[in-house]
Parts: sequence; structure tokens; C-alpha cells
Amino acid sequence: MSNPDQHFSIEVEGTEKRCPVGETIGNRNMAEGKIPVLSCEGACIRGEIARLAANMVAKEEGYARGCHGELFSVPDSAMAQWIKKAEKVVLIDGCFLRCHGRILENLVGKEKLAQFDALRVYRKYTDVFDIDDVPEVERKEVARQIADSVLAALEEKA
Repeated sequence: MSNPDQHFSIEVEGTEKRCPVGETIGNRNMAEGKIPVLSCEGACIRGEIARLAANMVAKEEGYARGCHGELFSVPDSAMAQWIKKAEKVVLIDGCFLRCHGRILENLVGKEKLAQFDALRVYRKYTDVFDIDDVPEVERKEVARQIADSVLAALEEKA
């Protein structure tokens, strides 16, 4: 049985490499004051819906898609610096496990994190894993529902 009070860390090998487009986008979004939007990237349908919804939210004025891979593993990159220095970070987690939320609370600070559990909104597919078990049109419709819900909540908090 796991202990919810247990904290653990993951060791990541450092790198001197940088993603050229990540550097460009990170610097541009930092200069423009864009709000980073991150999401669950889980392999199941719930992660896919969260990812699609984050892409939709990031298309709205004032928001832009952030790369959690760079944030987690290239901490000095422009992308990571943009996300860490942002006044607010939007996160759409795919389910109640809050995998990204639990990590981001420590990386960017809980007070700056606007977290959303997509599954709480649409309450489907709890017995489905494979993305292809839900038709693409339906995935996009549910993602739009999540994106609209997130945007409405962000507007309300503004």
C-alpha cells in the first residue's frame, strides 16, 4: 500500500542541448507575457483528451502551449524559464491522479498553478484506455467541452 505522505524524487541526467524552436518560442512567450498551458500527456484516452483541450486553450489570446518535457528535464532552457517565471500556469490534468499537477506544484509553485481535472467535467471513458476506442470526432468534442470549461473558469477568476 502506498503512503500519500511519501515524497520521492526522480533523478534526471543533465544536458547541454537545447531545442532550437523551444528557445525561440520560450523567449517570445516570455517577452509577450503569455500564460503557459500544460497538460497531462498520459497514453490513455484521458491524457489524450487533456492534451487536445490544452492545445485548444493555448490558441486563445494571451495563452500559449508549454512543453513539460523541457520544463522537467532542461531547467535552464528558455521554455523552462518562461514557464517558471510566468505569473500563472494553466494545467489540464487527465484524471484524479494529478500526475503533472503534483510535479508542477513543486516546480512553479502551487499558488501560481491553475489546475483542472478534465475527467471531472466529462465523466466518461473510465473503463477505456486505448485512444482509438473513442472516435476522433468524439475526442475532439469532449476536448472542446473541457477547453470551454477551463476558459470559463479562468475568466471567472480574472
